[in-house]
Amino acid sequence: MIIKSVNLETVCGITSVLPQNTKPEIAFAGKSNVGKSSLINALMNRKSYARISATPGKTQTINFYNINEEMYLVDLPGYGYAKVSEEEKQKWGQLIEKYLHGSSQLKAVFLLIDIRHDPSANDKMMYDWVVAQGYQPIIIATKLDKIKRSQIDKHLKMLRTGLGLVPGTRIIPFSAMTKQGRDEIWELVETEYLGKKEVE
Repeated sequence: MIIKSVNLETVCGITSVLPQNTKPEIAFAGKSNVGKSSLINALMNRKSYARISATPGKTQTINFYNINEEMYLVDLPGYGYAKVSEEEKQKWGQLIEKYLHGSSQLKAVFLLIDIRHDPSANDKMMYDWVVAQGYQPIIIATKLDKIKRSQIDKHLKMLRTGLGLVPGTRIIPFSAMTKQGRDEIWELVETEYLGKKEVE
């Protein structure tokens, strides 16, 4: 995908009405601090368009990024941050649920999991929940540059087992540092969800 234009078009909080978009939406979910903003910046070819914060749990809204006037990257609030009150967590859960149920243009959900660790109970819950909503999430294994190349297969197996992935689920290892995985994500989005035969 050649990025010609990026526009943070809509920001939805808990009381907001979801936008009635007419272009395909690709959503990104992941627990706080898994590297979601870094991934979205890498996909958009922007250094810091999606705010990266040292404080986990910063994204408390659903952010719709209009890409090239042809699709949206949708950044969902991070989940599972311990220092946030139960009430707050519940609100984010409701917000994500409202979006997954309410969007008519949502084509795919990418779920980000840190490749270094066993998936957490929150990761497993989120995966099962997205599957229950009728989506087959694509797993992005983030922080790839933090482990040795020789360990990659072992860690990917750990994710498959820990999440109890449905057979055939795609896993794309990704590094915000080296951008490995970026082209593969765009290729998947373009060919499977935007209906493009040729990758630009």
